[in-house]
Amino acid sequence: MAGVKVYTAESCPYCRMVVAYLEKHGVEYEVIDAGRDREAAREMVEVSGQRGVPVTITDGEVIVGFDARRLRELFGRPVTDAVYDAVIVGAGPAGLTAAVYAARKLMKIVIISENIGGQATWSWSIENYMGFRMITGEDLIRKFEEQVRGLDVTLEPDSVQGIRREGDAYSVRTASGNTYRCRTIILAPGKHPRTLGLPDEDRLMGRGVSVCSTCDGPLFRDRPVAVVGGGNAAIQTAIEMAKIARSVALVVRSPLKCDEVYVARAEEAGVRIFPHSDVSALHGEAALTGITVRDRDTGRETAIAVEGLFLEIGLVPNTGFLGDLVALNEKGEIIVDENNHTSTPGVFAAGDATCIKGKQIIIAAGEGAKAALAAHEYLLMEEIPCIPVPAAL
Repeated sequence: MAGVKVYTAESCPYCRMVVAYLEKHGVEYEVIDAGRDREAAREMVEVSGQRGVPVTITDGEVIVGFDARRLRELFGRPVTDAVYDAVIVGAGPAGLTAAVYAARKLMKIVIISENIGGQATWSWSIENYMGFRMITGEDLIRKFEEQVRGLDVTLEPDSVQGIRREGDAYSVRTASGNTYRCRTIILAPGKHPRTLGLPDEDRLMGRGVSVCSTCDGPLFRDRPVAVVGGGNAAIQTAIEMAKIARSVALVVRSPLKCDEVYVARAEEAGVRIFPHSDVSALHGEAALTGITVRDRDTGRETAIAVEGLFLEIGLVPNTGFLGDLVALNEKGEIIVDENNHTSTPGVFAAGDATCIKGKQIIIAAGEGAKAALAAHEYLLMEEIPCIPVPAAL
């Protein structure tokens, strides 16, 4: 289909998934970097009303985000009836590492994910991954992806909607309507950002309110913005946005919980910090124009004019699609043992969506490797060869 335009930003994982989907299905398209080109950003907002990427325009239709179902309706083809040794759900550090280890064991695998990199791509800078003094999340995941794409691994840009057990096999259903059959599952779905739960939040999402600063941050150059959160992710976002935004306010519900090294950097960058405070209201009709900040100690409210609001207030496991397939804990995390087995035979899990305490990129990658090895061992145990009968003497 001719005339497909994709508005993107350099560090947007969902943008890469749209492009990957179009390339996979042989669709000609034009990429427009709205993060760097201000006129392109203005054009995107005018056409779609969105202040977040990706936005795809085709035949006058506007597709917001990575909408696997709609993309399949327009461009997709049904999958084959192949049976895989493993379906890997998620393409973050855990899922991608699992793919590398599974491929090295000559397992036939497919990765299904609505983004490449997961939470790792949202990191402006990573200073605790071995082998790199400092690297951006985008660059680190690009190295992961390059290694995976050099192997015999199928990567499907899609979102898993449900998994059903069928005898000794599993059936994985996706948002685009495809179904994949497999003998084992490796769950590495990661987490998604928590939201404020305020009135008008859904309406203003993508119209000033954002859960992906590395995706949408460049669209707010020279504009006033605010960040909500008190951990490393929040203060890093505030520091990086201070380099391009007109002003940055950091709203922190409790005392800062970030590493001390970031506090001085934020102060030097001119970030205005509102401690012990909540965002109590959002303002704006077509787009965000401001927020109200309420002091939790005094109750006093302050109106701040901002055009961008980046939410860094925690994450929720992406486990809603699992139903009763595996046991979950009270946080909605997948319960695994020390070898990444879940409560269901043939289903393994790794990464931040599991009960493993350390939520770090390097830990997720290691757990992904363990899950792949456990899946391979399971397949070997299920296929114990017959003992040869000795020849007659």
